[in-house]
Amino acid sequence: MKYYLIAGEASGDLHGSNLMKGLLKSDPDARFRFWGGDKMAAVGGKDALAKHYKDASFFGFVEIVKNLRTVLSQIDECKRDVEAYAPDVLILIDYPGFNFRMAEFAHKRGIRVFYYISPKVWAWKERRVELIRKYVDQLFIIFPFEVEYFADKGIRAIYEGNPLVDAIRERFDSMPSREEFFSEAGLDGRPKVALLAGSRTSEIRNNLPFMVELSKRFAEYQFVLAGVSWIDKSVYDGLLAGSDIKYVCDRTYEIVRYAEIAVVTSGTATLETALIGTPEVVCYDIDPLSVAIGRRILKIRYISLVNLVMNKEVVRELIHKDMNMETATAELRAILPGGSKRERMLADYARLKEIIGGAGASDRVAARMVDMLTDGESGTGKSV
Repeated sequence: MKYYLIAGEASGDLHGSNLMKGLLKSDPDARFRFWGGDKMAAVGGKDALAKHYKDASFFGFVEIVKNLRTVLSQIDECKRDVEAYAPDVLILIDYPGFNFRMAEFAHKRGIRVFYYISPKVWAWKERRVELIRKYVDQLFIIFPFEVEYFADKGIRAIYEGNPLVDAIRERFDSMPSREEFFSEAGLDGRPKVALLAGSRTSEIRNNLPFMVELSKRFAEYQFVLAGVSWIDKSVYDGLLAGSDIKYVCDRTYEIVRYAEIAVVTSGTATLETALIGTPEVVCYDIDPLSVAIGRRILKIRYISLVNLVMNKEVVRELIHKDMNMETATAELRAILPGGSKRERMLADYARLKEIIGGAGASDRVAARMVDMLTDGESGTGKSV
């Protein structure tokens, strides 16, 4: 069968690649075309990559408005490409602003639509539930609390576990030892603090300067920034100038695993850090206008996925005005070895892993997708 997948950021590229591996297991003759990234290209081939997410990723209300013409042009480009490819199914991975338009487009042309990794409609823009009901044939989710949420909305959502578990396990299997990694990365003998400043240029510019200042209060630790290759290194260099922070690119899991603690922006990285087992503090800032709008429309108590899944504050969230040196310094010291909050956080992490479930989610979701397509199941996604 022919599969067209759309992912708009790094986490979507990761999950999309693992889903594609699963699809190949259940459908060895699977053919792919996709908007995604290097990880998806490694599975489906570079020739099948229609557009890289680094050329189509805008974040925050202000950034999207500034680039609206480009966004709309890319949507039209994607529509033409999907129509030309004529897939058996369109698989949408998160990225709701873009993907809901593609869902409507495909639905009206009789193309099956599977949504993998639901948009966070439980957090904001709940009206999008109706778009799922109208244009999505089957919804696949990655957080257990979403099952009940969507059932209450009359939508049957399939939960087979969280694919991050697979991604982490796969990386751990081939990961060098602590000593080998420190040597490869040119790190010194001090204990480490991991910095995850985001996967978009705007996030990095908003959050990394704060992290740089924070690092100056912990001279006995080496702060290591987890860089990503799709962000030009000059962006990092300008923000790190004059600091003692070590930049290491595309080794996020190693950095987090071998760090004592982590300072993380909101997003998938917060859950990855917890599943790896490294205590963390969430520090997140965006432009003031986005903050103001967000406070009006967000319907959730927390922004980190760890706290959302656990439905309580497991990790401290320092957002916008709460991001000050005194509070952040105190929180970091509380989760360092011997700190007052460390053992409690690690215990909560253990419970989190139980709730999320074990490995194999990507393969299980892929098998369900192939079964639905092969058996001709209607897949309305609606509860019965």
